[in-house]
Amino acid sequence: MSENDSGLDLITGGPDEPGGPAGPGRRRAERPPRNFWRRRIIALVVVVLLIAAAVFVGGKVKDRFFSSADDYTGQGTGSIVVTIPPGADGQQMANILFKAGVVKSADAFYQLALTDKRFATIQAGSFKLRKEMSADWAMRELSDRGNRAEGKVTIPEGSRVGEIVTAIAANTDIKEDDLTAALDKPETLGLPDVAKLNPEGYLYPATYEVAPGTTATELLQQMVNKTLAVAKSLDIGTRAKALGLTGEQVLTVASILEFEGKLDEDYPKIARVLYNRIADGMPLQLDSTVSYVSGREGDVWTTPEERANPSLYNTYQNPGLPPGPIGSPGEKTIEAALNPAEGSWLYFLATDLETGETTFSNTYAEHVKACKAAFGADTQC
Repeated sequence: MSENDSGLDLITGGPDEPGGPAGPGRRRAERPPRNFWRRRIIALVVVVLLIAAAVFVGGKVKDRFFSSADDYTGQGTGSIVVTIPPGADGQQMANILFKAGVVKSADAFYQLALTDKRFATIQAGSFKLRKEMSADWAMRELSDRGNRAEGKVTIPEGSRVGEIVTAIAANTDIKEDDLTAALDKPETLGLPDVAKLNPEGYLYPATYEVAPGTTATELLQQMVNKTLAVAKSLDIGTRAKALGLTGEQVLTVASILEFEGKLDEDYPKIARVLYNRIADGMPLQLDSTVSYVSGREGDVWTTPEERANPSLYNTYQNPGLPPGPIGSPGEKTIEAALNPAEGSWLYFLATDLETGETTFSNTYAEHVKACKAAFGADTQC
């Protein structure tokens, strides 16, 4: 057999070699393996898919962090109230603003929220904004508490239910008729059992921010809950027992102090006078409780006709405390009622109505002397 028939051309010969030997072995080498093209096609498809995925993901990243989303310019126009619910994240907030027409795109605000430190200061609530604002202006307005749209109502210490209704109606969107209707259903207000469905004294005096849409019942419930929270923080129940009183009676005393005293240092002394008179079986003889029944306003005096009223709130005609508070006491007077001063006084008299200076006396003779010294010898004391 010749060398050309040995089959060595399978590894040494080539199709382009000049003078290369010919034979059956050379023809077999020209055929690629059976799965060669299939593997190349699969590999090519995988590469194309990877490139496409990289382009898609890269585009999303670029759009999120580097592209300029559709955005308005400037402060916007008109007026609109937008409510941000508790727990809203950046995307939810952006969607709310977009749907309200505040920003041109949700993405414009969301991209800003990812890096802007002001975003962390935004709190839930309702805000007065404008339509077609830039994302930056929307961020600026939302982070400014001055733009909150809540109505704000301040209830002074000693306010009575009627005064509270007037104040709420004048400073919020809640109508007086709605407040009256809510008060006509006291069982919905969350009052404690000792209140016997009477809200007087249980609508805590404080400043309340009232979001748009708040109902009369919801606000009144909030005020009752505030009273109960303060009562718990001061441990009224336990401390009242130490005085031989109920928590309701402590609130009643505190409500009287709101009307009978003016200076913080006098509240504990007036409380002691009340407790001393009750212990001695003396009527309290308080014009403040008589005025509660008659509706007198503007001064501290009452007439003989008013003092003749048989109402249980008339402490000239009935011994002991009235049956409930005569207004909403604040924390100072509640604390004074729980912690009365030490003393044997049975009388007190405001001897300077402008400054609130009050004179305390142990006997009626001392009381009359202080009265005539303050208001003249002809004064009926």
